[in-house]
Amino acid sequence: MDKEKNIYTVLFACLMVIVVGSILAYLASALSGKIKENERFEKQQNILYAMGVNENEGEGSVNFVPTDVVEQEFSTYITEQLIIEGDQITKDDQAYMIDIKKELDKLKDGATPKLPVFIGNKDGQTYYIVPMYGKGLWDAIWGFMALDRNMVVQGVYFDHKAETPGLGANIKQRYFMDDFTGESILNGSNYTGIKVVKGNNDPVNEIKDDNEVDALAGATITGNGVSAMIAKTVNLYKDYFETLRNQG
Repeated sequence: MDKEKNIYTVLFACLMVIVVGSILAYLASALSGKIKENERFEKQQNILYAMGVNENEGEGSVNFVPTDVVEQEFSTYITEQLIIEGDQITKDDQAYMIDIKKELDKLKDGATPKLPVFIGNKDGQTYYIVPMYGKGLWDAIWGFMALDRNMVVQGVYFDHKAETPGLGANIKQRYFMDDFTGESILNGSNYTGIKVVKGNNDPVNEIKDDNEVDALAGATITGNGVSAMIAKTVNLYKDYFETLRNQG
């Protein structure tokens, strides 16, 4: 009797393992789909924010296009998506889902990354938006930069993984991001990017031809990371940027 009871106990335990495993697999699948959806919405929001499509009110707000309409807004304002791979440029309406970190990691092995470009149009103006990825004080920083054909910044969006609250984390505050608008990534004919500089004697950023914005207080290393991230991005895309300028 005890032997038979033990067999049933083992069978019941195996059945429970199967049931629980099935439930966990279902939940993992459902969550994976939700995570992917949130990632898609977030990238669309960030790209649109960089080109000035947002719901900001007042001077300090950072408000994205709501998720329930972001896909529609993205398809309205982003007219074309490109992938640059070496000398080849192809169209791809899923270019925004490229993992730029993984693509940049290819450079370490001498491989050619896939670099996305998003072409947007708002109020008759064309925007060329590119992703950025770099390193802050503690961990990754990233964002998007929108340019016109003359290589003047029309807007940016920055974010971070673990910068210090109230210091380096302020790269995603509007007062810092707004400083980049109107700056050029060109110095004459050279692609220099934009530096985050401490004590550049332009605290309200009125000078737009110096390739500099004022640094965040107490966040020198994060600011240096932003400068390096922009410089790296400009270097990666400069052949494409030069083509745009020649078209003008």
